[in-house]
Amino acid sequence: MSDKFQAVVIGGGPGGYVCAIRLAQLGFKTACIESRGSLGGTCLNVGCIPSKSLLNLSEEFHKVKHLSNKGIEIGEIKLNLQKMMKNKDKAVTVLTKGVEFLLKKNKVTYFKGTGSFKSKNEISIKDENNKETLIHTNNVIIATGSVPVSLPGIEFDEKNIVSSTGALAFEKVPKKMVVVGGGYIGLEMGSVWSRLGTDVHVVEFLDHITPGMDKEISNEFMKILKKQGINFHMQHKVEKIKKNNTGVIISTKDKDGKQKDFECDKVLVSVGRKPNTSGLNLEKVGIELDNKKRVKTNKDFQTNLNNIYAIGDVIAGPMLAHKAEDEGIAVAEIIAGQSGHVNYDTIPGVVYTTPEVASIGKTEEQLIEKNIKYKIGKFSFMANSRAKAIDDTEGFVKILADEKTDKVLGAHLIGPHAGELIGEIGVAMEFGASSEDIARTCHAHPTFSEAVKEAALSVDKRAIHS
Repeated sequence: MSDKFQAVVIGGGPGGYVCAIRLAQLGFKTACIESRGSLGGTCLNVGCIPSKSLLNLSEEFHKVKHLSNKGIEIGEIKLNLQKMMKNKDKAVTVLTKGVEFLLKKNKVTYFKGTGSFKSKNEISIKDENNKETLIHTNNVIIATGSVPVSLPGIEFDEKNIVSSTGALAFEKVPKKMVVVGGGYIGLEMGSVWSRLGTDVHVVEFLDHITPGMDKEISNEFMKILKKQGINFHMQHKVEKIKKNNTGVIISTKDKDGKQKDFECDKVLVSVGRKPNTSGLNLEKVGIELDNKKRVKTNKDFQTNLNNIYAIGDVIAGPMLAHKAEDEGIAVAEIIAGQSGHVNYDTIPGVVYTTPEVASIGKTEEQLIEKNIKYKIGKFSFMANSRAKAIDDTEGFVKILADEKTDKVLGAHLIGPHAGELIGEIGVAMEFGASSEDIARTCHAHPTFSEAVKEAALSVDKRAIHS
């Protein structure tokens, strides 16, 4: 006799475990299945968390090396990469064990193994020894996330030709690394290794980095990264990647068809991710996919089978952990008969480089495309007293507001703590605030957040400090 549950979540990443906890809070007998052997998905294990650990530690290393410029003189600075990696691994272990505790605390049954459909109400779980357990459920939530994609004919070996997973675990600092793709992940990992001493080259097919980001921010971002020593080769198409005795050769062609080869120790292929739906047996139960192999859902995250739902990276929308979390809570509340909802206009995106880059809502390009009239307010961190005091003045805040109503339509930041500052604008946008609402809110002095207030004042051309 198989165990019976009211809801089963396949996938224990940010969307899956959050969904399982919320279902349990709402009174459902819930199970969560995870194949990795530890909870937290890509984000906690080989994504957001370990990369942020290395970004922070590499930035600390870089800062210490330059402290003498600020009157703090210390001895020789040495990098102990093994210790740095252990610190990263410790952060991952603490957080994944923390998620396991949260499931237990909320009485969610946790299955370690690979889940797949036997029928629309029966799930097969195979553990690492291939032993099968069958469980019965009223509702299923697919939350299996995504996996890195490579270029056609190029396979990851996670040693020389690596995805972001391999780039988090180098045993020594590469002399030279080529990053294929100028998106968030590639630039973050490129920043880590550049600070630790690697000669980093970014090869990008487009004429700009961070596709989809506000162009003005994207251009400023590339200028700053160039100053930091990262080399950019724009409008280059990668033709092939092959290993040789010393490392890797990347063959590319530029926009004029001229061939250029790059020889390096490591190549990070960071050209996107795809939904992780293989092995779920979706075809057996007849779950429909779209043309990008994502699970098709309606506004309530429901598939074409009314008791099966999907959230996170396996469905349409930005592949972000916080988007998956919000969807996990929303779908749990919908299953419980409540009105779960996700506002896709206020999902922030952050690049955790130095300086950080953060974005929410519409870009200028999107507003122009939709023929929406808008006003711009901008304020440079160069004129922010806190940024000046600590010599961290690169970047600016940019707020876009409706020309007639003054409602905030989007905001784009590059500068210190941008990932934290974007939260204020997210709250404002959730409440339908105008730029004047932000401008008339008292901000503590001296703080970086004053740059947000000044940008809001600037929308109406009344900034005080610029």
